[in-house]
Amino acid sequence: MNAATPFSLCVYCGSRSGTDPAHEAAARRVGTLIGERGWRLVYGGGRAGLMGVVADATLAAGGTVVGVIPHALMSRELGHPGLTELHVVDTMHERKRMMAERASAFLALPGGIGTFEELFEVWTWRQLGYHDQPIGLLNVAGYYDELLAFLAKTIDAGFLSTAQHDLLNVSDDAEALLTQLATLAGGAHQPDDYRSI
Repeated sequence: MNAATPFSLCVYCGSRSGTDPAHEAAARRVGTLIGERGWRLVYGGGRAGLMGVVADATLAAGGTVVGVIPHALMSRELGHPGLTELHVVDTMHERKRMMAERASAFLALPGGIGTFEELFEVWTWRQLGYHDQPIGLLNVAGYYDELLAFLAKTIDAGFLSTAQHDLLNVSDDAEALLTQLATLAGGAHQPDDYRSI
Protein backbone atom coordinates (compact mmCIF):
# COMPACT_ATOMS: atom_id res chain seq x y z
CA MET A 1 0.00 0.00 0.00
CA ASN A 2 1.59 3.26 -1.08
CA ALA A 3 0.80 6.81 -0.05
CA ALA A 4 -1.68 7.26 -2.90
CA THR A 5 -3.69 4.18 -1.95
CA PRO A 6 -6.33 4.67 0.77
CA PHE A 7 -6.57 2.29 3.68
CA SER A 8 -8.94 -0.41 2.45
CA LEU A 9 -11.04 -2.43 4.85
CA CYS A 10 -12.46 -5.65 3.43
CA VAL A 11 -15.73 -6.36 5.25
CA TYR A 12 -17.45 -9.73 5.31
CA CYS A 13 -21.08 -9.71 6.48
CA GLY A 14 -24.54 -11.09 5.86
CA SER A 15 -26.58 -10.64 2.70
CA ARG A 16 -29.51 -10.71 5.16
CA SER A 17 -30.09 -8.20 7.95
CA GLY A 18 -30.78 -10.73 10.69
CA THR A 19 -33.40 -10.45 13.40
CA ASP A 20 -31.51 -8.29 15.91
CA PRO A 21 -31.56 -4.56 15.07
CA ALA A 22 -28.13 -4.29 16.70
CA HIS A 23 -26.59 -6.08 13.72
CA GLU A 24 -27.86 -3.52 11.21
CA ALA A 25 -26.87 -0.68 13.53
CA ALA A 26 -23.34 -2.07 13.78
CA ALA A 27 -23.03 -2.42 10.00
CA ARG A 28 -24.18 1.19 9.62
CA ARG A 29 -21.68 2.32 12.25
CA VAL A 30 -18.80 0.49 10.58
CA GLY A 31 -19.67 1.99 7.19
CA THR A 32 -19.94 5.46 8.68
CA LEU A 33 -16.55 5.11 10.37
CA ILE A 34 -14.96 3.93 7.12
CA GLY A 35 -16.34 6.93 5.25
CA GLU A 36 -15.52 9.46 7.97
CA ARG A 37 -11.92 8.25 8.10
CA GLY A 38 -11.52 8.59 4.33
CA TRP A 39 -10.99 4.86 3.92
CA ARG A 40 -12.16 2.53 1.19
CA LEU A 41 -14.63 -0.30 1.77
CA VAL A 42 -14.05 -3.52 -0.14
CA TYR A 43 -16.93 -6.00 0.06
CA GLY A 44 -19.06 -8.50 -1.83
CA GLY A 45 -20.93 -6.01 -4.00
CA GLY A 46 -24.52 -6.66 -2.88
CA ARG A 47 -27.18 -4.16 -1.92
CA ALA A 48 -29.20 -6.51 0.31
CA GLY A 49 -28.86 -7.15 4.03
CA LEU A 50 -25.91 -5.97 6.08
CA MET A 51 -23.84 -5.82 2.90
CA GLY A 52 -26.04 -3.05 1.52
CA VAL A 53 -26.16 -1.25 4.86
CA VAL A 54 -22.40 -1.02 5.27
CA ALA A 55 -21.93 0.07 1.64
CA ASP A 56 -24.63 2.74 1.81
CA ALA A 57 -23.29 4.08 5.11
CA THR A 58 -19.75 4.29 3.74
CA LEU A 59 -20.93 6.20 0.67
CA ALA A 60 -23.12 8.51 2.75
CA ALA A 61 -20.13 9.38 4.93
CA GLY A 62 -17.97 10.24 1.93
CA GLY A 63 -16.00 7.03 1.55
CA THR A 64 -15.34 5.01 -1.57
CA VAL A 65 -16.72 1.51 -2.05
CA VAL A 66 -15.39 -1.32 -4.20
CA GLY A 67 -17.73 -4.27 -4.71
CA VAL A 68 -16.87 -7.63 -6.22
CA ILE A 69 -19.68 -10.01 -7.15
CA PRO A 70 -19.94 -13.14 -9.32
CA HIS A 71 -22.29 -13.20 -12.33
CA ALA A 72 -24.27 -16.01 -10.69
CA LEU A 73 -25.07 -13.86 -7.66
CA MET A 74 -25.96 -10.63 -9.43
CA SER A 75 -29.66 -11.47 -9.41
CA ARG A 76 -29.68 -13.20 -6.01
CA GLU A 77 -27.75 -10.51 -4.14
CA LEU A 78 -28.91 -7.65 -6.35
CA GLY A 79 -25.58 -6.05 -7.20
CA HIS A 80 -25.35 -2.54 -5.80
CA PRO A 81 -25.72 0.04 -8.61
CA GLY A 82 -24.29 3.03 -6.74
CA LEU A 83 -20.77 1.92 -5.84
CA THR A 84 -17.53 3.67 -6.69
CA GLU A 85 -16.47 0.45 -8.46
CA LEU A 86 -18.40 -2.77 -9.09
CA HIS A 87 -16.47 -5.71 -10.52
CA VAL A 88 -18.51 -8.63 -11.87
CA VAL A 89 -16.42 -11.80 -11.97
CA ASP A 90 -16.94 -15.39 -13.05
CA THR A 91 -16.39 -17.37 -9.83
CA MET A 92 -16.46 -17.10 -6.05
CA HIS A 93 -12.73 -17.85 -6.00
CA GLU A 94 -12.06 -14.90 -8.28
CA ARG A 95 -14.31 -12.74 -6.11
CA LYS A 96 -12.47 -13.59 -2.90
CA ARG A 97 -9.07 -13.18 -4.49
CA MET A 98 -9.92 -9.75 -5.93
CA MET A 99 -11.32 -8.60 -2.58
CA ALA A 100 -8.21 -9.82 -0.75
CA GLU A 101 -5.86 -8.16 -3.21
CA ARG A 102 -7.48 -4.80 -2.46
CA ALA A 103 -7.49 -5.17 1.34
CA SER A 104 -5.29 -3.52 3.94
CA ALA A 105 -7.20 -5.38 6.68
CA PHE A 106 -10.20 -7.69 7.06
CA LEU A 107 -13.27 -7.43 9.28
CA ALA A 108 -16.13 -9.87 9.82
CA LEU A 109 -19.52 -8.66 11.02
CA PRO A 110 -22.49 -10.94 11.79
CA GLY A 111 -23.46 -13.16 8.89
CA GLY A 112 -24.12 -16.71 7.77
CA ILE A 113 -22.12 -19.50 6.16
CA GLY A 114 -20.64 -17.22 3.48
CA THR A 115 -19.28 -14.87 6.13
CA PHE A 116 -17.96 -17.78 8.19
CA GLU A 117 -16.23 -19.28 5.16
CA GLU A 118 -14.60 -15.99 4.16
CA LEU A 119 -13.39 -15.30 7.70
CA PHE A 120 -11.88 -18.74 8.20
CA GLU A 121 -10.25 -18.76 4.79
CA VAL A 122 -8.54 -15.40 5.20
CA TRP A 123 -7.51 -16.39 8.73
CA THR A 124 -6.01 -19.63 7.34
CA TRP A 125 -4.18 -17.65 4.64
CA ARG A 126 -2.73 -15.41 7.37
CA GLN A 127 -1.43 -18.23 9.54
CA LEU A 128 0.12 -19.90 6.46
CA GLY A 129 1.92 -16.69 5.57
CA TYR A 130 0.09 -15.86 2.34
CA HIS A 131 -0.57 -12.35 3.70
CA ASP A 132 0.10 -10.36 6.85
CA GLN A 133 -2.94 -8.11 6.97
CA PRO A 134 -4.77 -7.99 10.33
CA ILE A 135 -8.13 -9.68 10.77
CA GLY A 136 -10.94 -8.48 13.02
CA LEU A 137 -14.16 -9.98 14.30
CA LEU A 138 -16.84 -7.57 15.53
CA ASN A 139 -18.84 -9.48 18.12
CA VAL A 140 -22.10 -7.54 17.93
CA ALA A 141 -24.52 -8.19 20.82
CA GLY A 142 -22.75 -11.45 21.64
CA TYR A 143 -23.44 -12.93 18.19
CA TYR A 144 -20.12 -14.79 18.10
CA ASP A 145 -19.95 -15.78 21.79
CA GLU A 146 -20.50 -19.49 21.17
CA LEU A 147 -18.03 -19.52 18.27
CA LEU A 148 -15.39 -17.86 20.43
CA ALA A 149 -16.02 -20.41 23.18
CA PHE A 150 -15.60 -23.21 20.65
CA LEU A 151 -12.34 -21.69 19.38
CA ALA A 152 -11.03 -21.68 22.94
CA LYS A 153 -11.97 -25.36 23.13
CA THR A 154 -9.91 -26.10 19.99
CA ILE A 155 -6.85 -24.72 21.79
CA ASP A 156 -7.49 -26.99 24.77
CA ALA A 157 -7.97 -29.91 22.38
CA GLY A 158 -4.61 -29.25 20.71
CA PHE A 159 -5.88 -28.31 17.24
CA LEU A 160 -5.28 -24.55 17.41
CA SER A 161 -2.27 -22.82 18.91
CA THR A 162 -2.58 -19.70 21.03
CA ALA A 163 -0.51 -17.83 18.43
CA GLN A 164 -2.91 -18.85 15.65
CA HIS A 165 -5.90 -17.92 17.80
CA ASP A 166 -4.40 -14.51 18.57
CA LEU A 167 -4.24 -13.61 14.87
CA LEU A 168 -7.97 -12.91 15.19
CA ASN A 169 -8.63 -9.53 16.83
CA VAL A 170 -12.01 -9.59 18.58
CA SER A 171 -14.01 -6.71 20.04
CA ASP A 172 -17.59 -5.57 20.54
CA ASP A 173 -16.52 -1.93 19.99
CA ALA A 174 -16.52 -0.99 16.30
CA GLU A 175 -14.51 2.21 16.65
CA ALA A 176 -11.83 0.62 18.82
CA LEU A 177 -11.54 -2.42 16.56
CA LEU A 178 -11.20 -0.36 13.37
CA THR A 179 -8.51 1.74 15.04
CA GLN A 180 -6.71 -1.41 16.13
CA LEU A 181 -6.82 -2.91 12.62
CA ALA A 182 -5.50 0.29 11.05
CA THR A 183 -2.67 0.44 13.59
CA LEU A 184 -1.74 -3.20 13.03
CA ALA A 185 -1.86 -2.74 9.25
CA GLY A 186 0.70 0.05 9.47
CA GLY A 187 3.53 -2.40 9.04
CA ALA A 188 1.71 -4.81 6.74
CA HIS A 189 2.71 -5.16 3.12
CA GLN A 190 0.46 -5.92 0.18
CA PRO A 191 1.23 -9.50 -0.92
CA ASP A 192 1.69 -10.27 -4.58
CA ASP A 193 -0.23 -13.51 -4.51
CA TYR A 194 -3.19 -14.88 -2.57
CA ARG A 195 -3.80 -18.61 -2.82
CA SER A 196 -6.64 -20.49 -1.24
CA ILE A 197 -5.98 -23.96 0.10
